[in-house]
Amino acid sequence: MVKQPSLKLNFIMNAILTMSSFIFPLITFPYVSRVLLPVGTGKVAFATSVITYFSMFAELGIPTYGIRACAVVRDDREKLTKTAHELLIINLVMSAISYAILALGIIFVPRLREERTLLIVVSFTIILTSIGMEWLYKALEQYTYITIRSLIFKVVALIAMFLLIHSEEDYVIYGGISIFAACASNVLNFINVHRYIDMKPMKGYNFRRHFKAVGIFFAMSVATTIYTNMDTVMLGFMSTDAEVGYYNAAVRIKTILVSIVTSLGTVLLPRVSYYIQRGLVDEFWRVAKKALNFVFIFAVPLLLYFILFAAPGVYLLSGSAYTNSILPMQIIMPTLLLIGLTNIMGIQILVPMGRENMVLWSEVAGAVVNIVVNLILIPHLLSSGAAIGTVAAELTVLIVQMIALRKDIFKCLRGIAYWKIILGLVIGTAASYWVMFLNLGNFVTLVISAVLFVAGYGLTLLLTKESLTLEVWDQALDRLHIRRRLP
Repeated sequence: MVKQPSLKLNFIMNAILTMSSFIFPLITFPYVSRVLLPVGTGKVAFATSVITYFSMFAELGIPTYGIRACAVVRDDREKLTKTAHELLIINLVMSAISYAILALGIIFVPRLREERTLLIVVSFTIILTSIGMEWLYKALEQYTYITIRSLIFKVVALIAMFLLIHSEEDYVIYGGISIFAACASNVLNFINVHRYIDMKPMKGYNFRRHFKAVGIFFAMSVATTIYTNMDTVMLGFMSTDAEVGYYNAAVRIKTILVSIVTSLGTVLLPRVSYYIQRGLVDEFWRVAKKALNFVFIFAVPLLLYFILFAAPGVYLLSGSAYTNSILPMQIIMPTLLLIGLTNIMGIQILVPMGRENMVLWSEVAGAVVNIVVNLILIPHLLSSGAAIGTVAAELTVLIVQMIALRKDIFKCLRGIAYWKIILGLVIGTAASYWVMFLNLGNFVTLVISAVLFVAGYGLTLLLTKESLTLEVWDQALDRLHIRRRLP
């Protein structure tokens, strides 16, 4: 029987792991983007997006399903071993098929053949993900191990990035280091897995029992992967590497901000499944309402600030060569709010309610809209067209999920103090935007403007006594043992 780590430790380790996933690119991308320039970063972004589809096919939904399947039998080593073996074998077979299809693509598709070396290097993510069996370690709640080994490999990759990448021609090295940072630690997973399961082949494998559940999770994975990666892939086929590089710079910044919004929002809903299982419907919707309010309060000012200060943000993180990234970044910023809301409605509300099918249909609709809009706009608007396609896809996902939850979700949304948020945005903008005209440099401009924007926005919410802001303020003062004093 595997000893269960404390939930508090798991939460801390998972938070550190989540933070590292966007802090690593935040440190490396400013350097890499200036060395490789839009063409180099565009090549790697395109290759990574292409391989994502092959990796998705190889994984077959197992990264999500495997956690649940192994967690059920975690206390029986024999059953756990058999389950892990079955899922690993399925993964390896699908990986072999993926590599065969990739080889055919490289041979017969000119656009892929142009970057065959880079694609082969990046494709190591397929086999490394399969043998890593991350789903097994998560099922056994080995978050401390997962986090520590991930951080070690990221630090090594960080050092290698600065030592090995010196010119535009080093983009293949950049692709290899990126895969090393993300997946190379999976080799250790395979080496250490004997501590939890037996490695000798067993008799009586039953692969069929996994197919139905794996199929559902795979369908969700396909839909999500299509509308989150198709823009980059289509842009790569329909335009130039430079355009992919411009778009990638905008998406990088958006991804970092989305990680902040969704990771913080999830913290507010640790007990939704508990409430649903015990029929505590009122408590469930009370927490859901608070989470949605949280997303509005944090996501809306973030998206507005980075629309207003897109230029210094792009120049600081990517360099002066990425001027064409500014407009796509401004266009794509509303997805902070859209993704924040669908994360709550889909993962935190519909899934605990047992309505995964509606999440799947929303993602399928988003994928279809993304492809159609990209086909229409990319030839004319290039990276800006791809950004519009992403916004349209995320908006479609939100609309479908709102329709699915229409009986209850509007009650939650009506309770949000929109006028207080809007007033805070107006005051925050007035307090900060003038800094843009002082020519203080990108870093200084962002620091001063951010302080002024947050101060104006936050004080407005406090003075208008916005409920969630007051709650957070009270908790902060309680920790500092200070009595709250408000006008």
